[in-house]
Amino acid sequence: MFLGTYEYRIDEKGRISLPPRFRDELRQGMVMTQGLEKCITVYSQAEWQRVSDRMAAQPANRSKARRIGRFTFATAFMAALDAQGRVAIPTPLRRYAGIEEAVVVAGVNNYFEIWSTESWEAESGLMENEAWQISEAIDESP
Repeated sequence: MFLGTYEYRIDEKGRISLPPRFRDELRQGMVMTQGLEKCITVYSQAEWQRVSDRMAAQPANRSKARRIGRFTFATAFMAALDAQGRVAIPTPLRRYAGIEEAVVVAGVNNYFEIWSTESWEAESGLMENEAWQISEAIDESP
């Protein structure tokens, strides 16, 4: 489970340290892809397989299923931690998310996101202002 919010800086090689609590889950590698809100979404190998299986089960004759598949898989990169617990963020993903120097790593249960600090602050403000409305709109049935 990925929990918490952490602030890091990108080094000159495009790498960031990941929270020590996240590292065990990522020792077998990870997959990074474009997130839906101009962030980078990162999955462990096991969770990526579950995401992949769910998407593969969608009918290929539906344009929205094809588009979300392209959005997710065409922008995905395999990645691995180095010995110091850092991971290189591919340039296309950094560009997509507007990441230049300071980043926020945010745990989201079974995956985590990497945001530019500016984008995270904007998203965080929206979440704080709209949390009760979002909560009421979510179907709580199992």
